[in-house]
Amino acid sequence: MDKNQTQFTVKDVLRTEVAPALGCTEPVAIALATSAAASLLDGAAVESIEIWVDPNIYKNGIAVVIPGTRGHNGLDLAAALGALGGVPERRLQVLESIDDAVVRQAKALIKSGGVRVNLLQDQQGLYIRAAVNGPGKRAESVIRDMHDNLVSLKLNGQTISDHPLLPRETGPDGKTELQQVETWLKSLSLAELLELVDDLDSEDLDFLEKGVQYNLRLAEYGLKHGSGLGIGKTLDRLVRQRMMKLDMGLSARMLTAAASDARMDGVKLPAMSSGGSGNHGLTATLPIWAVKDYVECDKKTALEAIGLSHIITAYIKAHTGRLSAVCGCSIAAGAGAAAGISYLLGGDVHHIAGAITNITEDLAGVICDGAKAGCSLKLATAAGTSVQAALFALQGVQVKATDGIISTSPEKTMENIGILSSQGMIETDRTILKIMLAKQFADI
Repeated sequence: MDKNQTQFTVKDVLRTEVAPALGCTEPVAIALATSAAASLLDGAAVESIEIWVDPNIYKNGIAVVIPGTRGHNGLDLAAALGALGGVPERRLQVLESIDDAVVRQAKALIKSGGVRVNLLQDQQGLYIRAAVNGPGKRAESVIRDMHDNLVSLKLNGQTISDHPLLPRETGPDGKTELQQVETWLKSLSLAELLELVDDLDSEDLDFLEKGVQYNLRLAEYGLKHGSGLGIGKTLDRLVRQRMMKLDMGLSARMLTAAASDARMDGVKLPAMSSGGSGNHGLTATLPIWAVKDYVECDKKTALEAIGLSHIITAYIKAHTGRLSAVCGCSIAAGAGAAAGISYLLGGDVHHIAGAITNITEDLAGVICDGAKAGCSLKLATAAGTSVQAALFALQGVQVKATDGIISTSPEKTMENIGILSSQGMIETDRTILKIMLAKQFADI
């Protein structure tokens, strides 16, 4: 691809879409918002906190364990931890520095009624507003569109326009860099997306390998300790007991699920996220890394396949939005992994298109009902199905354009995923949240 004819490069995709994240990104984003606001108080004591969040942030933050809390969860706890001990400059690793003392302070503040959570039922898109009050001071922050995109800071009602935490650059139309990159990505064909892999240099490959190592550490922890639901460790045990046979599909499921087990259980290890989600990052990388051990390939090819996976994940997320009622690990990162596995196994653009089409037909109906331990089951399914989708495509099996939401081109099929997620599932999303809220306030 001629870089002189493009506005952005693959480096821009990796920089805006792939980043380390400690803990589930929804409670972490809340912690980042309160931490950023609290930093404006210049060390003054935090007296009270109030947050306002969109339905998907609320849905994804209710049940997942927060790192460093020894098994605790809650939007109120995330807000308090961020304000009392977060380091906003660390962005999605804002809670890296919290310890037991901060956790105790946060729980005490919550118990005293000092933290209030508000659900904005009609808010569209990712949105968090935080207000942190200290002696004679009120600091506010707003996050929009992506989990670490702080767009507004205020102190005592006065807007702070020049601050290191705020975006430094926007386009002439006011769009953030992420929005500009997404617009550019959506203008490309699958063949052009594949060509971006040729632009990966040694620096990019080192970054991709670093991401693999982050995610492998989570998988190794999950396999050793049986964290969360223990899906990865259970699969490993079933293999050892000769009740299941280890092949590339099961290896992908085991590795990916084990990493999610650890992450959803609040293990204090970062994941390399993709498309704003740590679980997306696990799904986009680990199935490919598992499959490489079953074929003849070098490390560079495996890392290029992971690069393609991140690119396809970003392309689909540009259509679906950051959060929706559809499980992005299945239809975005799963499709990315299927594309990457096809590339790893020597497939061309037609095989990659077939793999994306196959997994879309298979998993497009998987809902997102919040971040929680059970996500490991969905990641196991996405990982195994990504391998199957790629293998089928390489054997000439490809779902036809006459089927359901599948279209005549992979680009249109991925666009249809976006339409399904952002338009067709709005009422489904509301219903999911209604069920979760009813359960939250009932005796379960």
